[in-house]
Formats: sequence, structure tokens, C-alpha cells
Amino acid sequence: MTNAMPSASPSAEPLAPVATNSPARVLTASVVGTTIEFFDFYVYATAAVLVFPALFFPGSDPTSALLASFATFSIAFFARPLGAVVFGHYGDRVGRKTTLVAALLTMGVSTVVIGLLPTYEQIGVLAPLLLALCRFGQGFGLGGEWGGAVLLATENAPPGKRSWYGMFPQLGAPFGLFLSSGVFWILLHFMSQEALLSWGWRVPFIASIVLIAIGLWVRLSITETPAFQKAIDSHERVEVPVAELFRKHKRSLVLGTFVALATFVLFYIGTAYLLSYNVKVLKMPFLDALEVQLLGSIVFGIFIVVIGKLAERYGRREMLILTTALIAAFSFILPALMTNGEGMIFLFVILAMVLMGMTYGLIGTALAAPFPTSVRYTGSSITFNMAGIFGASLAPYIATYLQATYGMTYVGYYLFLAALVTLACIFLSGKDKV
Repeated sequence: MTNAMPSASPSAEPLAPVATNSPARVLTASVVGTTIEFFDFYVYATAAVLVFPALFFPGSDPTSALLASFATFSIAFFARPLGAVVFGHYGDRVGRKTTLVAALLTMGVSTVVIGLLPTYEQIGVLAPLLLALCRFGQGFGLGGEWGGAVLLATENAPPGKRSWYGMFPQLGAPFGLFLSSGVFWILLHFMSQEALLSWGWRVPFIASIVLIAIGLWVRLSITETPAFQKAIDSHERVEVPVAELFRKHKRSLVLGTFVALATFVLFYIGTAYLLSYNVKVLKMPFLDALEVQLLGSIVFGIFIVVIGKLAERYGRREMLILTTALIAAFSFILPALMTNGEGMIFLFVILAMVLMGMTYGLIGTALAAPFPTSVRYTGSSITFNMAGIFGASLAPYIATYLQATYGMTYVGYYLFLAALVTLACIFLSGKDKV
């Protein structure tokens, strides 16, 4: 009897977080955190089109200034894998909760500092350098945020509900996009464009400190996930998760990266590039261009929820294959939608964001699936953020260059190629790996 008691105690301990972390608390913590992170991230993307070319890259022709602004935009995507490795290490060694709090603070501080930066007119070339440094900090923080938020949801999911739970942190992207576009839309209703360039652009960056405080309060109220607690009790943690990944899971890392390729290319063509195209090429008023983006974010969010339900019924992998095939088909009508006036632009953003919601709602759970608990934070974070480098970091730049040099048809070819690569990697991954 004496010997039986110690053996029963460890097996009971992992159940404690289940009693503490109610489904509502878990899902709220996952979606609130990603909403804040993506709000911070997309505020920069919006400003990179609307104000940063004039404030941080003056003296160039408009196209060159926009491309320079997009270049700083891309820096975050190269920082994200580094953040994935660093935060992933602590997420797999120390715990999901503590690491998520640290990632949120890193992202938040970088965003607030951007709102306090002097411009090129005030300090010269040091201004864009400081902007690039803060953008690096944003990417570094987001690199650790996404994977942890997905695991917070999926590792608390009951049997048969992993795709549904994994959908919730993905809602942070459309929520963040809606809030960031909405803030700039409101600002332009209450101030002139000149006032926006003078000081108004700083408001969304500095005001994000309120969202950060809310996010920290929510994150600190949760306990560790049952899966990670079990890994602690069973002594399953590894000393260096990234080394374990490259030793035993290289195939999953490579294929996972390109499984997410079409998701990222589609999203940044349909957001950052579309915003710049509407403003710079179609000469659409700022407010109208932001309204297009607001519409897109609503459609985006709705179809994340729709695909979460469909994946539970028909299978995550099957829905991901279907969605990627539809993205490939969509690439052939993209040129016609983008070059036939404002009415077709609204149709473009609706169709693009329907597909984006369907692929993005699935990708979080799909990227986490191949990895064991001991390296899951690091593995899912690295694949997601490496996909960001190949699929997102240069997407606005490449699309702008292709459209200006060869025409909109080549932007469609670019999206089609990304969809083909993604389809191939889904099939190569196998049924139990996506």
C-alpha cells in the first residue's frame, strides 16, 4: 500500500490544469494574445503603405520609397525564425505559459517604441535604421507567439476537437487586421492626411500598450497545458529542442515550411500588396482602400470558423488539399479582378479572403501535428515562420515588382506556383503528418 501511493500521485498531477483551464479561458487566452500580436504586426504593414515612405524614406521617387518601406516590412519575417528558435526552446523546456508572456512583451515593447521614433527629417538616416531595428523586434516576438498560442489551444483540446480548438488562435489574424485597419480608418475621419503624417500615425503604435496590458492579464490567469505537464512528469523534455528537431524531424520541418507557402503568399497579396496597389496604382482614397481591407478581414474571420467545422467533419488534410487547389484556380482570375476597376477589387478581396480563411484556419493544427510534445513548440514555430520568409516576407515586394515590370498576369503566376508547391508538400507529408 505504501508503494502504491507514490506511483498514483504523478499520474494524477497532469489532470490539475484541466480543472483550472476551462475551455472558455483557454480559447480566450489563445485568441486574445494572437489578436494583440497581429494588431501590432499589421499596424506596421498599414503604416508601411500609408505613411512610412514619406516619413522615413523621403527624397526617393514614390515607387522606390514604397519598395524601401516594404524592405523594412520584410525584416520581421527574417527575425521570426530566430524568435521561433529562442522562444521555442524555452516553450519546450520551461513551459508554454511563461514563454507566451515573454513573447507578448517583446512584441509589445517594439511596437510602442515605433510610435515614439523620430522621423528622417529629425535625425536623418538613423531614423530608418531604428525603424528596422524595431521591426526586427516585432518579428522576433511574433516568432515565439504563434506556436505557443496554437499549442495552448490544441494541447487543451478534448479528443476529436483539435482542429476546432486550433482554429481559435488563428482568429487573431483577422481580428488584428480589422483593428489595425479600423484604427487608421477612424483617424482619417477625425484628422487630415497632413495631421496623420505629422503625428496621428503614432497613435495606434502607442495605444497598443492598453492591449498589451489586457493580454498579459489574460495570459497570466492560465496554467500549463496538460500535454506539457505530462511531458514534465514523464521526463520527456529534451535539452536542446532545436537540435532534436534537426536530428530527427528534418523532413517534417522542410515539408511543413512549404505546406504553408500558399497561405502566406495569398495573404500578403490580399492585404499589404492590395493596399499599396489600391492607393498607388488605382489612386483610391485612403479611406476607401482601408474599407476594402476591413471587408476582407471580416470575410477572413468568418471562413476561419467555417473551415474549423468542415475540418472536424470531413478531415483537416482533405480540406487543406481542396482549399489549395482552389487557390491555384483563383490565381488565373486574379489579373482580371485586379485590373477592371474598384468594383472588381471588392470581388477580389472577398474571394481571396474566403480562401485565406479556409487555408489559415487549418494551417496551425496542420503544422503542429507532425511533432511530439517535447519539440512541438519549436517545430511548429520554425515551420510557420520559415514559411513566412519564403511566402510572406517578400510577397508585397515581389508582387509590386512583377506588376510594374511584367503586368498583373505575372502576379497570378506567382500565386499559382506557390499553390503548386504547397499541394506537392501536402501529398509528400502523408496522411498522419498534416
